[in-house]
Amino acid sequence: MDTLTPTSRVLTWCLHLLVIGLLALTAVKAATPAVVAVAVVMALVYAAGPVLVRTSRRAALWSAALGVAWVVLLVLSADAVWLAFPLYFLQLHLLPRRAGLVSVVATAAVAITGFSAHSGTFTPAVAIGPALGAAVAVAVVWGYQALYRESERRRALVEELVSTRASLAQAQHNAGVLAERERLASEIHDTLAQGLSSIQLLLVAASRALPADPSKAAGYVDQARRSAVDNLAEARRFVAALAPPALDGSSLADALERLCATTSAQHQVIVRFHLTGDPSPLPASFEAALLRIAQSALANTVRHAQARTADVTLSYLGDQVAVDVVDDGTGFTPADEHTGFGLPSMRTRAESLGGTFAVESAPGQGTALAARLPLPAENVPERRPTTRLLPTTGDVR
Repeated sequence: MDTLTPTSRVLTWCLHLLVIGLLALTAVKAATPAVVAVAVVMALVYAAGPVLVRTSRRAALWSAALGVAWVVLLVLSADAVWLAFPLYFLQLHLLPRRAGLVSVVATAAVAITGFSAHSGTFTPAVAIGPALGAAVAVAVVWGYQALYRESERRRALVEELVSTRASLAQAQHNAGVLAERERLASEIHDTLAQGLSSIQLLLVAASRALPADPSKAAGYVDQARRSAVDNLAEARRFVAALAPPALDGSSLADALERLCATTSAQHQVIVRFHLTGDPSPLPASFEAALLRIAQSALANTVRHAQARTADVTLSYLGDQVAVDVVDDGTGFTPADEHTGFGLPSMRTRAESLGGTFAVESAPGQGTALAARLPLPAENVPERRPTTRLLPTTGDVR
């Protein structure tokens, strides 16, 4: 597999051309059969490098063979000294760091010695050329290797970051899917499931009223029809993640009062609504959560508590808003809270907005639920609330 980068490939071809050019220059200038023959042999050894160099051992042997051919050529011609420069790059590239440095020093020493022998004298100028070439080669190759290692580290870091971002995106997607499933489950439980249960109870009451009292049965059927219409609106709204229809154009207190009146009219329980404190504007999420909690709590009262009365209280407590639902039904053991979906769903709604949810109950002593949400600073009223009572009663027993 070709692992060379475009830059490395260009540098490699430049090195090839440099070696071939210097060999040709040495052979042409010497113009002797021996020099030409050795230059050809060295060229063939060099050309065999890409085929032979597969392991570090083979690379070392090939570098040694190339060096031997160069030494022979240097003995025959002083012009071969210039081939020391490309040899520096080959040795530094193919051999381990320490071995490469030793080979470069040895090659520079041979070049200086050979050139001095041909010139018949040794001067500092003779040594400067090969030594300076060796120093430049070491600086260039080691600098390039350092840059390459840094580039590889950055590439690995980028790949890690990309992988981490992909994993994070997948985790966020999964969390979003789970949150949406939980939202839909809560909405279905608090709206459609409760509405269908109410419709079922009304239809059962209608069937029991027939044939003795057709008008009463028709009343139950009409209530079931209205409940179906309301639940259809609920379904459309929560699919679109909008506020409950009961809050359209009205306050939370009005919506809770209508909920109490509707529950009293449709079921065998008297539900009273109480308002405590001066109402203040609430975030839409707070109003929706408190209304859903009250709906779910009253649905539990109707289905399970066998209660005669229930009280729903909306309280504005300065920096808090609360909804309490109390009934006089059969009650239950609070340890059984997690056996169903309704109570955990109510608790999740309250805690998701930074609030609290509490349940007090005992067999035969009714049930009290309390959901409290902390008001955002901009919604906290400046003066202390007062208290007023809005009773809503109804009894169809």
